[in-house]
Amino acid sequence: MSEVLVLVELLDGEVKKVTFELLTAARRLGEPSAVVVAAPGTAAKVRDALAGYGAAKVYAAESDDAAGYLVTPKVDALAAVAGSASPAAVLIAGSAEGKEVAGRLAVRLGAGLLVDVIDVDAEGTGTQSIFGGAYTVHSKVSQGIPVITLRPGALDAEAADGAADSASVEVPAVQEAKATKVLGREPIEGGDRPELTDANVVVSGGRGVGSSESFSVVEALADSLGAAVGASRAAVDSGYYPHQFQVGQTGKTVSPQLYIALGISGAIQHRAGMQTSKTIIAVNKDPEAPIFEVSDFGIVGDLFKVAPQLTEEVSKRKG
Repeated sequence: MSEVLVLVELLDGEVKKVTFELLTAARRLGEPSAVVVAAPGTAAKVRDALAGYGAAKVYAAESDDAAGYLVTPKVDALAAVAGSASPAAVLIAGSAEGKEVAGRLAVRLGAGLLVDVIDVDAEGTGTQSIFGGAYTVHSKVSQGIPVITLRPGALDAEAADGAADSASVEVPAVQEAKATKVLGREPIEGGDRPELTDANVVVSGGRGVGSSESFSVVEALADSLGAAVGASRAAVDSGYYPHQFQVGQTGKTVSPQLYIALGISGAIQHRAGMQTSKTIIAVNKDPEAPIFEVSDFGIVGDLFKVAPQLTEEVSKRKG
């Protein structure tokens, strides 16, 4: 059975949920092999977690450069492993960085690229939701090693036993003139809430929230559900919430189990970033708001009356 390479996504030294989704998808195509590109010692720490989702092998591409440069070390590592292992495919998370890694890797390998797939079958055919969700297409790479980016949350991660045999990867030193060096890092705003693209539940606010101060209503509901907070482009452009939390075509794409939209009209650009969510609940005063077209449940009403009631009821049930 051919290997299928999976680029491991990490957050504060822990494996992100999307990696387990990638390993689940990889098992359909062949034998999953996880590639860890990180500081020395990281692969050993996450080996058991990767084994729990079927990783047959764990490639450790470890160096100080891995954390010191953007994108390049990951592309170099994947290219090195692909050159020796001749995998059936390479799977990468469909994050902003993941898509850049995938694009560069495909050029290096002279291979075809499938971007932002929401499903992949045993034959390597990917399902994509395109043009703001107006069409669903099925695509397959016809030349070279398929490089595929998977939308976070699109598939359910399924546990499986894997040997997670260790292997080291020699990665050439980064050429500084051809790479972007990280000069500093700042913690993400948002406290202890889940990372937006990794969350099972997302509560987003739109222009209807009215102000940055009023976003506390959105945050309160999110916190009661243990959810991430998102925002529409209109809310971000109005200065209500930071850009890093924007959901939509020009923001982040999410596909949680539950998506709650508060005061969001539902322009096609926003729907493109969230309409593959498993269950969508919308609250809007306008009964003609486009968001209701993609919602499983809709409430026509004032979000400042509805959201606090939801928060109160959730808190009661948790108590």
